[in-house]
Amino acid sequence: MIDPELAARLDTLEQKIDAAYRASEKVRKYLFWTGVVTIVIIVLPIIGLVFAIPAFLNNYVAPINNLSGGGANAPSVQDTVNTLNSLGL
Repeated sequence: MIDPELAARLDTLEQKIDAAYRASEKVRKYLFWTGVVTIVIIVLPIIGLVFAIPAFLNNYVAPINNLSGGGANAPSVQDTVNTLNSLGL
């Protein structure tokens, strides 16, 4: 048979292990949702800007090209956008 004192200590240890497991699960869930929120707040807007910046630049460059005459020597809007894309912008 198991000594009553030993059984009581084992029960206490089991309770402490269960409490530690519950705490670790809470931390795991907290870290998971922190990662999800970080991706939503930081990464998705950066991806959106990759598509939005060329459109905004096109809106600003087109009137400048039209004011400069837009002749044969003037770069077209598409040339400007291609140059910006080649620069990684």
